[in-house]
Amino acid sequence: MLILRSLMAIALATLLAACSTTPQATDSKPEATAEVRREGALVFDRVPAGDPALRDALQRYQNMRPAIFHGWLPDDSGVLASIRFGDTHQLARIRQPEGMREQLTFFDEPIQRAWVSPEPSVNGAIFVKDQGGDEYFQLHFLSFSDGSVQALTAGRARNDQVVFAPDGRRFAYSSSRRSGRGFDLWLGEIGSATEHRNILARDGTWYPMDFSADGRLLLVQEWYSVADARIHLLDMGSGELSRIEVGEGQSFDSLARFEPGDAAVIVVSDALGEFQSPVRVTLADRRVEALLPAQPWDVEALEFSRDGTRVLVERNVDGSSRIGVHDVVAGYAEVQSIALDNGVATAVHFNHASTAVGFAVSGPQVPGDVFSRTLQSGLLTRWTRGETGGMAPESFVSPTLLRYPTHDADPAHPTGRRHIPAFLYKPEGEGPFPVLVTIHGGPEAQARPGFSDFVQFLVRERKIAVLVPNVRGSRGYGKSYLALDNGYLREDSVKDIGALLDWIATEPGLDAGRVAVHGGSYGGYMVLASMVHYSERLRAGVNIVGISHFVTFLEQTNPYRVDQRRPEYGDERDPQMREFLDRISPLTNVERIGQPLFVIQGANDPRVPRSEAEQIVAAVRERAPDTWYLLAMDEGHGFRKKNNRDRMTEAVVAF
Repeated sequence: MLILRSLMAIALATLLAACSTTPQATDSKPEATAEVRREGALVFDRVPAGDPALRDALQRYQNMRPAIFHGWLPDDSGVLASIRFGDTHQLARIRQPEGMREQLTFFDEPIQRAWVSPEPSVNGAIFVKDQGGDEYFQLHFLSFSDGSVQALTAGRARNDQVVFAPDGRRFAYSSSRRSGRGFDLWLGEIGSATEHRNILARDGTWYPMDFSADGRLLLVQEWYSVADARIHLLDMGSGELSRIEVGEGQSFDSLARFEPGDAAVIVVSDALGEFQSPVRVTLADRRVEALLPAQPWDVEALEFSRDGTRVLVERNVDGSSRIGVHDVVAGYAEVQSIALDNGVATAVHFNHASTAVGFAVSGPQVPGDVFSRTLQSGLLTRWTRGETGGMAPESFVSPTLLRYPTHDADPAHPTGRRHIPAFLYKPEGEGPFPVLVTIHGGPEAQARPGFSDFVQFLVRERKIAVLVPNVRGSRGYGKSYLALDNGYLREDSVKDIGALLDWIATEPGLDAGRVAVHGGSYGGYMVLASMVHYSERLRAGVNIVGISHFVTFLEQTNPYRVDQRRPEYGDERDPQMREFLDRISPLTNVERIGQPLFVIQGANDPRVPRSEAEQIVAAVRERAPDTWYLLAMDEGHGFRKKNNRDRMTEAVVAF
């Protein structure tokens, strides 16, 4: 086992959270007044002018350049990564460890995802980007030979989730182009003038998973909700579709892969227990068996080597990552492992020769870099070394993982009470320190120990402790925990924040009289709800692209998202549920928000529309006219462009 505790104290990372909604697409520009000013694409509404000294202090933290791994070059001569060049992340080729970053794309919009063709003669990759954060992703092909870029899709549809066939030329992907309300499956071919073919046109949300070795069959996922997804086998010639049942009742089935030889399918599912684990299903008789011994942690990545002799299994262990490499011939015995202490690995892939595993690493002391591990020798290679603003990586603050008691019972816990996991970033010294509670989105996302320049600045430079809880409903702790906030249980997760405030009051190193809340997307809702219920115990709140009213959110989110969100939040078309959603929404209870509020929004947000921000700002301003509001005209669900992010962070710190 290789423990990467010493490798620059690798504390890897992931991130984010999201939610669900569509934009109120508008080009209207707020009228300039003494209280509203426009700086480029940013509209500052009652936000004071920036402080040059604060801007200077933030510079070192904001100019780090993490690398995101997308895959190996087709001949394994290097790796493809996305790195910030100027204002946005673009694709770069790196031919040797810690070598030159050769920029390959040059767009004003950031590259979101990329998939390298496994065929050397194709010598290229498909990538997606959108326009202004609208998330109508379009596919493009990048040729590594001459750097040319060819658009593969166009229009007002979302195209994503590319899977290459074994020949490296044909590819399947999901698209909303037919109806705008769901995702069909389409098939295209690199270098072919033939129009892409719709190979599965059904209502709902469908994603491609894996091709059979002969390229005739395709494993597909039918996605209903974060707790309900099903795997099917599609014969692309006949159009026949048959479900691969993993267990009785509802389960979340994902990461389906053909086992070498195509006699069986491996599916990662929670059908056999609380956690997402690999299950083997034989295609001849549909016999189901657990592939590996049960573990109390989710599997979040699974990939077979191209030669079929190895499979990698990545687990989420209490927020950090552990990669296991298993020998297929030896009955899936684990032969190597990589454990990441207090951090996260992302985009884990075998190289094409099946001799190494590549992955990205992010964590408190690694802003984001690409590594590989040679399978035979165990040699660890670092491909990128992200800038850290001249600061020693080991000087960054690593979090402590803790669990605090909340309001309800849990018979499985020794104390009989449910406990909520949280990461605490604490400044040096005795305190007591003021506290920022930052709440992830989703709501099914998970806060993990990834690198955050914002958190490091607060902890190191402002001596503010940062607490990042995984309230009920978070992924990574079993399907029962994931369901604890569904529908009528929504405010139980808000009570978890109240319990956290109780816990803070018991800690002598933390100042319970100086606590603020901060969050994005669903986390923005949690900020508003916390301010409704606990205003007297908070000093301020920052709501970024957050839901302010569940009914208006569900009615105005992008049509292709609404059916995915109703199983989580409730169906607003049902009168009883509609009344409940209205009653608990922050907008309905706005008179109880008694502390300063800062609202931040992207004008083109397809998940949580701009109207959600502006209705809460208008309502709060009836009692607090100086409420701050920041709007980015060229962003969507969160800020992705460096200048916008920098100015947002500066304003949040100032607030």
